Amino acid sequence: MWKNAINDAITKTLRNIDRFGEKFPHVSRNANYELIDNNDWTNGFWTGMLWLCYEYSNDERFRNAADKSVASFDQRLQDHVVLDHHDIGFLYSLSSKAQWIVEKDDSARQLTLQAADVLMNRWREPGRYIQAWGKKGDSKEEGRIIIDCLLNLPLLYWASEQTGDLTYRDVAVTQAEKSRRYLVRGDDSSYHTFFFNSETGEPIGGATHQGYTNGSTWTRGQAWGVYGFALSYRYTKDPLFLDTSKRLARYFLEHLPEDHVAYWDFNAPVGADTYRDSSASAIVAAGLLELISHMDEQDTERDYFQEMCMKSMTSLVERYATIGEEGAEGLLKHGSYYVHGGLSPDDYMIWGDYFYLEALIRLEKGIGGYWYERE
Repeated sequence: MWKNAINDAITKTLRNIDRFGEKFPHVSRNANYELIDNNDWTNGFWTGMLWLCYEYSNDERFRNAADKSVASFDQRLQDHVVLDHHDIGFLYSLSSKAQWIVEKDDSARQLTLQAADVLMNRWREPGRYIQAWGKKGDSKEEGRIIIDCLLNLPLLYWASEQTGDLTYRDVAVTQAEKSRRYLVRGDDSSYHTFFFNSETGEPIGGATHQGYTNGSTWTRGQAWGVYGFALSYRYTKDPLFLDTSKRLARYFLEHLPEDHVAYWDFNAPVGADTYRDSSASAIVAAGLLELISHMDEQDTERDYFQEMCMKSMTSLVERYATIGEEGAEGLLKHGSYYVHGGLSPDDYMIWGDYFYLEALIRLEKGIGGYWYERE
């Protein structure tokens, strides 16, 4: 099953190289990807897909396209194009860091280290957190952290390993710990975002941006937590991070509908027209594979997480993937970007396609993406 799904994804991705040209897919409208310049937080996912396809197939067409794409990330960094946010890890882990991992090109390594420094500039010492959005001094945004940032932290952990500078690691650990303390609720659900007093660091309270309500659990946010804390455990071996990933995973899996693919928010009223978010389930599947890799064989939950991962992936392949749909540009249908904002509530999401492909290739070939160095 996985091999057939991967082959279909590779065929579509190869065709999309010509379709997309130098543009980047973001989200779709009416089943066609919206193509944008390299100026959004999502651009790295397409480049990451090119690297995954190259590593699986050894087809040089993917490598050539990926190399060209990385060059645009170099230019973006030099010109500082829309980099006043924390998603530097999404952008450069899957582009230049992937190139370094695959090709051992030192210029790619240097570019990735420069990107890590840009992310470090988001650190706000008075509050001791990474500001998620907006420029320094932005009165609306300067006190905000969001759960998505957990997937940007591997860039800092990696930079610390590469340079020996523990400052990168200290910032990443502090951000992960603050996220664990304030974004994860006592019942193992999560806030999308949390605010602090930017001058004193005092906590103000949790909220949402893309979820149903401030007190609800936005499923993609919960998914970022599952994968993000597992990756922080990989780098730190702090058992609290492993335990937090497990807690968030349990909550996510226990609140799934019968077909094992999440709705867009766990607290949204469920009806025939309630939107799914296939991208959240793809992220969790990839995250569960990471989590399982750190669990002892004797851990009684390991088999449960493995079984639920397989059920979700099977459902994605059989019910949500575009396998056999020759004209389809995306890999996964029924993703939701920003339901309350009316932005692509039932479409392809490039990050959904990426994590779906990452999970498939890890299942089939053991390649776990580009969040850390290979052994």
